[in-house]
Amino acid sequence: MADWKQGIRRVLYPAYEARMVKRLPQDRLPKHIGVMLDGNRRWAKAVGADTAHGHRAGAANIEPLLEWCEETGVEVVTLWLLSTDNLNRPRAELDALLVIIEEAVASLADQRRWRLHPVGALDLLPAATAARLKEIEEATRDVDGLLVNIAVGYGGRREIADAVRSLLVEHSERGTSLEELAQTIDVEHIAEHLYTKGQPDPDLVIRTSGEQRLGGFLLWQSARSEFYFCEAFWPDFRRVDFLRAVRAYAERERRFGA
Repeated sequence: MADWKQGIRRVLYPAYEARMVKRLPQDRLPKHIGVMLDGNRRWAKAVGADTAHGHRAGAANIEPLLEWCEETGVEVVTLWLLSTDNLNRPRAELDALLVIIEEAVASLADQRRWRLHPVGALDLLPAATAARLKEIEEATRDVDGLLVNIAVGYGGRREIADAVRSLLVEHSERGTSLEELAQTIDVEHIAEHLYTKGQPDPDLVIRTSGEQRLGGFLLWQSARSEFYFCEAFWPDFRRVDFLRAVRAYAERERRFGA
């Protein structure tokens, strides 16, 4: 019965998806999408596989996502691959996950289609991983394509703390006193020191796996974002799920946090 249903979906979904794309209002589509790629471990458990298999299945779904984003005119994508909390996982699991992330990001870079920008507390990562991510960023710096933020070792609170720290260092080097800084500091001054400085804030944030919370993702930048929560685990996230998220965003009357 399940195979029969899958066969019907393979036949009908392409036409359904094409119709959805055609009906999307081009003037109401998101330009920056943040994606919380959640549920790899639960997916692996559900299919009777080990955790590493789940992470590899999730990594394999990144390239299709970027293609769907290109199709709908998205200009910036932020992918949360590893949080600061994830760094506390058992050593063996974390080491395997870091290898998978490095391989996945390197594969994206080899495509020469997307400009990759690592965001996160890279100093918390193993030196080899941090160096590899920086090398990949440099290698894709001249690519004229979708900007993809690779959030590894990322936590929203850590990002804000790092931004404030960077701001203080900058003004210390200028000779600004704390009293002067306290009188002049504004929201935009902190924004200029975020990992995503110079980029537009996300219009839409998608989280897979049925969880309905931010968990620390883009805390500062998402103040006015729209959110879409999908029940599918990340490895099962399909083009139709993505299009439904974009359609839901386009149908909303945005109040920009009000």
